[in-house]
Amino acid sequence: MQLTIPKDAPSDAETVVKNSSRRDFLKGGVTAALVVGITLRSGSNRALASAAADSPAAPFMPNAFLRLTADNQITVVCGPVEMGQGVLTAIPMLVAEELDADWSQIRVEQAPTNPVYANPLFGMQATGGSTTVRAYWGPMRKAGAAARAMLVAAAAEKWSLEPASLRTADSHVIAPDGRKLRYGELVAAASAQTVPADPPLKNPKDFRILGKPRKRLDSFAKSHAQAHYGLDTQLPGLLVAVMSRAPLPGAKPLKVNDEKTRAVKGVQQVITIPHGVAVLADGYWAASKGRELLEVEWDLGANTGLSSAKVTAILTDGANNANAIARHEGDADAASASTGLQMIEAVYEAPYLAHACMEPLNCTAWVKDDGVEIWAGTQSQGPTQGILSQVAQIAATKVTLHPQMLGGGFGRRFAPDFSIDATLLSKISGRPVKLIYSREDDMAAGYYRPASVARFTAGLDANGLPKLLKVGVGSPSITEASGFGKLPESGVDAQAMEGIADHPYDIENQRIAYGRREPGPQVWFWRSVGHSQNIFFMEGFIDELAAAAKQDPLQFRLALLGKQPRYKAVLELAAEKAGWGKPLPSGVFHGIAVAQSFGSYVAEIAEVSVAADGTPKVHRVVAAVECGMTVNPDIIRRQIEGAMVFGLSAALYGRISLKDGRVEQGNFDDYPIVRMSEMPKVEVYLVPSTEAPGGIGEPGAPPIAPAVVNAIYAATGKRLRRLPIDPDELKKA
Repeated sequence: MQLTIPKDAPSDAETVVKNSSRRDFLKGGVTAALVVGITLRSGSNRALASAAADSPAAPFMPNAFLRLTADNQITVVCGPVEMGQGVLTAIPMLVAEELDADWSQIRVEQAPTNPVYANPLFGMQATGGSTTVRAYWGPMRKAGAAARAMLVAAAAEKWSLEPASLRTADSHVIAPDGRKLRYGELVAAASAQTVPADPPLKNPKDFRILGKPRKRLDSFAKSHAQAHYGLDTQLPGLLVAVMSRAPLPGAKPLKVNDEKTRAVKGVQQVITIPHGVAVLADGYWAASKGRELLEVEWDLGANTGLSSAKVTAILTDGANNANAIARHEGDADAASASTGLQMIEAVYEAPYLAHACMEPLNCTAWVKDDGVEIWAGTQSQGPTQGILSQVAQIAATKVTLHPQMLGGGFGRRFAPDFSIDATLLSKISGRPVKLIYSREDDMAAGYYRPASVARFTAGLDANGLPKLLKVGVGSPSITEASGFGKLPESGVDAQAMEGIADHPYDIENQRIAYGRREPGPQVWFWRSVGHSQNIFFMEGFIDELAAAAKQDPLQFRLALLGKQPRYKAVLELAAEKAGWGKPLPSGVFHGIAVAQSFGSYVAEIAEVSVAADGTPKVHRVVAAVECGMTVNPDIIRRQIEGAMVFGLSAALYGRISLKDGRVEQGNFDDYPIVRMSEMPKVEVYLVPSTEAPGGIGEPGAPPIAPAVVNAIYAATGKRLRRLPIDPDELKKA
């Protein structure tokens, strides 16, 4: 297996922008014959394309996602971008299964930016929301099935047999008498066949590739310096830019003194744009040195004096006065007035969080007279192309965006800020510009997971069963902040309430409400979005109810999940594999949590001890996952492990704090992530399922924080309701 790194599209390429029907999707629209989705304008290129189409050796390209050549090589073109989650393997597996391909002949290319590669769930070319397998499960299988049907039809004609009498295996069409034709031998004849509009798909029981472990196709390129990331882009005359960025939204530079900056050898220009002041130089170090000497006085506007304490007060007010109803069942007010219920109240809080992607954010832009070229690791190729056409004041068809591999995304690279600024700087400077954010740039003036406060009230009956649940959540709105939507008439931001408003527990009387508050910092999608804080809130409080009812936390949950077999399945499997209820080493305790997010169900059980100084140690985490039908179980396990570590880092250390209108954190010294020495042993078990595929990139993150704090309660009797975990609180326990 091999990863093919595609060459850059020619500079005179015009990206086709059109809406595709289902049939156009299978055929690849007007661009199918070129695979990469561009129309070439020069006469010589047209002649070359025409000659290739007429040549007997021309590849078989039944749609924009697949190319077969006479030497039996099969190339799959992948619309989503690769950011470590494994799409450059998952997408080819979907195609190869229905094609009945020889997996050793499969190669993969990253698709260019073109609406024909739009995510079917988003309606635009973008990667996020754990949607790749869910969105492309049908379309990519149909792309493979259509090609297979055409190859079979070509072989049937050659042998004068009925297509139904033939079968396929390992890139061969096979006749009843055992005769075989390699797919490569049928390239020309298959190209003449009609593309079937709705080819039949395999029964999952017949899968040979899907659901089986496969080595990732991108591993070799990544380990042999062949993979191309945004930072790798080099162009003639390239300037490197760094910026003194606005500390928070609304801040503006009052005064700029760049005299010392311009004296630095290699510094070429200093440019002020809406998001800050940029230093453009011959290389990164000159630009960085110039930025260090840049003197900028900022007007922080409405955020002057903003602090973490003020943020907490604002969000607490939102939780206390939440009136946008997200869920209402029974009569919560009457239940609240009942004297027969044991009432339990709690307030939970989660801070702003940074994404802290390993590869610094970057974008290379080249604004020319006749178009714009962009090289960026972005999760939102389609929207970014449209946004940059407005920035450059040029038609979207004149913007060519070359997607690069992403050194981590987590939602951060869905934002357009770094691409906008690079394009502005290129347009103003007249040169190609590579904008690079340092770690401090991104962390201290970036986009954050919302801070949030949740107030809970519950009532237990004499049997310890909850009969009342009232929740108020105070949080900013990602929906409004992102620009990808507006709040509905109800005023409820679904992303701010996911994981709470749709909790699975049987409780007769409920009132769950949202109180939107906007303290100031820019909020954005963060791995698992609202679930990341809300599952901590919800599963922490459910554990509190179990303790108040004097019941085992696992059995308490199971008793409230009578209508939720998928939740129960992961809880029971995790409990079995973790040895729930069985003796643990001295000083080690279990904690449990469960969540559904992005169509997948995950239960996690953490084994935790707490040292005398209050430092928690997570020894082992057992996760059970039910994500519907699977593509590659190895990738699923790795994604759960990665998401779990991401969530664990946030639980133990993650916090963006504010003082005097500025972010206090700047790098991994004051925004730590879990180190290798702290890494627990992780076991991931899959529940077999015939349900539709769920997402997998994010669902491993939400349960880990509550599982850990619930284990800490079991160990110390101290209930933690605020993240990150504070060892000083535990030291006092």
